[in-house]
Amino acid sequence: MTSWLRKKCSITLRSVLVILTASAVASYHSVEKRCASPFVSTCGECLSRGPECAWCFQKRFLDGAHVSERCDSAAQLLLKGCAEEFIENPRVKVEVNTTLSSSQVAPRDISIQLRPGSEASFIVEVKQLERYPVDLYYLVDVSASMQDNLDRLKTVGATLSHRMREHSSDFRVGFGSFVDKPVSPYIDVHPSKIVNPCSDYEVHCRPAHGFIHVLPVTENMTDFKHVIQQQRISGNMDTPEGGFDAMLQAAVCQKDIGWRPEAKHLLLVMTDQPSHLALDSKLAGIVTPNDGRCHLVDNTYSQSANMEHPTVGQLAEKLLENNIYSIFAVDQMQYKWYEDLVDFLPGTYLGKLLPKASNLTNLVVDAYKKLLSDVGVEVGIEDSEAHRFWVNVSPICPNGSSVARNGKCSNVQPKQTVFFNITVGMHSCPAEDLQKGEEVLVVVKPVGFNESVTVRVQQACGCSCGEAGLCHEDPEPTICIPVPGASPAAERRVMDSCREESSGLVCSGRGACVCGACVCDDSNLGTIYGRFCEKDDFSCPYDRGVVCGGRGQCVSGECLCQLGWTGENCGCPASTESCLSADGSVCSGKGKCVCGKCVCNDPRYSGAFCEKCPTCSNSCQSHWSCVACHLSKGFGRDDEQQCNKSCTSLVAYVDDITELIRGKYCLYHSRDQCFFRFHMELATHGPQLHISRHAECMSSQRYFKTFLSVFLLTVVLGLGILAVVRLLLWNKDWSRRVKDSEQYEDNNKNSAYAPTANEKTITYRRDRLPELPMEMHVHVPKMPLNDIWP
Repeated sequence: MTSWLRKKCSITLRSVLVILTASAVASYHSVEKRCASPFVSTCGECLSRGPECAWCFQKRFLDGAHVSERCDSAAQLLLKGCAEEFIENPRVKVEVNTTLSSSQVAPRDISIQLRPGSEASFIVEVKQLERYPVDLYYLVDVSASMQDNLDRLKTVGATLSHRMREHSSDFRVGFGSFVDKPVSPYIDVHPSKIVNPCSDYEVHCRPAHGFIHVLPVTENMTDFKHVIQQQRISGNMDTPEGGFDAMLQAAVCQKDIGWRPEAKHLLLVMTDQPSHLALDSKLAGIVTPNDGRCHLVDNTYSQSANMEHPTVGQLAEKLLENNIYSIFAVDQMQYKWYEDLVDFLPGTYLGKLLPKASNLTNLVVDAYKKLLSDVGVEVGIEDSEAHRFWVNVSPICPNGSSVARNGKCSNVQPKQTVFFNITVGMHSCPAEDLQKGEEVLVVVKPVGFNESVTVRVQQACGCSCGEAGLCHEDPEPTICIPVPGASPAAERRVMDSCREESSGLVCSGRGACVCGACVCDDSNLGTIYGRFCEKDDFSCPYDRGVVCGGRGQCVSGECLCQLGWTGENCGCPASTESCLSADGSVCSGKGKCVCGKCVCNDPRYSGAFCEKCPTCSNSCQSHWSCVACHLSKGFGRDDEQQCNKSCTSLVAYVDDITELIRGKYCLYHSRDQCFFRFHMELATHGPQLHISRHAECMSSQRYFKTFLSVFLLTVVLGLGILAVVRLLLWNKDWSRRVKDSEQYEDNNKNSAYAPTANEKTITYRRDRLPELPMEMHVHVPKMPLNDIWP
């Protein structure tokens, strides 16, 4: 029995070896047949035949043999005598950039190198967070048949907002309306019908419009209710509406709509009719294709009468590009029409809208939970290059979820991670008139997420040693030089392979391009390295004596920081935990976290968390109007509520405000000569204004005495000041008179006084001035001609 079993195993093993040997021989002959061809004359032609093919550029390889013998598998070229360093055999490479931070999608940047017939695989992680900010934009069909649904929306808007706050950390809403293109045959173009489409029914309707943006997304539900109450129906001629036109504008006009980059974007489309598709607008003579751009002028779609409706593919692209989840709330009669459509629009939910929109709240909440639990990706390649590549996506779903038929995971719970195994392959190289080796971008976009993965595909279609693939030997066998006489295009391609960008310097100006590869210069300052000599360890800012603080790489003079660090020298933590105030907000919502410290937006704010503002919260006069309202209305609850609507802060009444605070307080002086104390403080739930119930009033007799005392005191002080001023002026005048008299007497007593050459004698006679002596000499100095009159 044992010998039989040993014999049986021996036969089986020989059979397996024979099968494996035959398979290996068949594979070898297949590769040999694919690579070895008498029609191959260049390196590029050889590499394009398959990923197994290689080219030997050794100068004296197989002297006398045909040039096609240089193309074969790498193993065969080694057997034929080609040195390994002279074999051109580009490898498939996958490099992941780990310097870009991410909270939902990782990695964010991948570089792969492909050659014709090859493929490369990589893993993308998509993590579902627990709570997201949510922006919900109502896009409502306001044609006449939607009157009941529009009336219902006026009552359920606030209810929906409260329900969504249970699933969202920050919920906001916006509103827009649509009807159809305002041209014939979609509407009646009679002048009276353009102004009022419902004139035949004695109803005043608004004019038809393609799309009107009414309210940007806001957290103010009062504004939303006010806008809804003002909406009126419109009318058109045909059954389909212009919903897709309006959806595209709502998706691409991000700044006008107010979509926040960090939020989930929900576009709620309410209608009871299908939508026009591309080419429908030719009925109205409109032949210009939709360009997919924003055309809002004064919040109105300005190109509605000039451009066609978008195609379904174009709409899907714009929804995906702008991270839009679409929710169709449609009438039951049109459910089937939209059901056939939603498979072509990623991130779309379809729900039946019951009469008068009675189930709208539950429909939106269920749609949001369903859209978040479905995690899938879309892969996009440039249209001009898509035919040369193929992509395969295989999801790996977490426990408890399942793989849907469209390649996405369903029932994914918060904080769970979905893995996608993505394979990218290349069929062929670009046409001869294109730049070989040109980079192609492939974008992996998780549906509804604001993060994506950029895959940079380097095409290994050219050879490092020129188009002919023949290189001279050098004393150093690893260095090759392109053959003299090679075409300028071939030489340019060799040099461009040493540039990080087509317009950049060869080897960043810090090395030499040798046969398509950079040889970096030596530097006394440190080491230069990198594929394009773009990296070093000395030219970036230092932190604690280390380049980039040891937390990043120095590339082209700038620090590329590791995950969790930022700043010029990677010395600042990316986390904002040190800037969180007591209420959990960053810098109390009044500043930005810069390098772990709060920098206030408004210079009036101060403090470690921008929580202090003495000039904006303790100003007495800024609250007088609020205090006056409460004092004039009394202290009744109804009047108190009326005043609270006009006050920016919460108001509370206290019996003794001095017991409540131990600091300064404000005084309000009423018309009946009473003083009320009040105080403003910043509480955790907002500003709080405390008003004292008890006033300090003065009686009329006391007030009259006080007034009389102040009046008399003012009069006495005024008279005293006037007397002092008059005395000072009299003393000054008396001193001047005495001085003049003394000078006059001195001149009369001095008989020897004689006028100088610059003086003149003036004689006053008695008959003119009888009160003066017989003669009086007054000496007036003569002024030189060159002096200036004072």
